[in-house]
Amino acid sequence: MQPEASYTCDSCGEEIVVPIDLTAGSEQQYVEDCPVCCCPNVIRVTLDSEGEADVFGERE
Repeated sequence: MQPEASYTCDSCGEEIVVPIDLTAGSEQQYVEDCPVCCCPNVIRVTLDSEGEADVFGERE
C-alpha cells in the first residue's frame, strides 16, 4: 500500500487525501486540481528521514 497524506484545499476548505510517492525524493512539488471544487493547487511534499510526509497545498 502506498502511503497517503492530506492537505486542505485553499479554495474550498476540504481535506484532500493524496498518495505519497516515496521514490520521488524528499522534496516534491506538483499541481493537482482539487477533486471537490476543481481549482488547481500547488502541492508541496516534504519527507523526513523516517519517510513521514508533510503536505501543504496552496492555490496556483
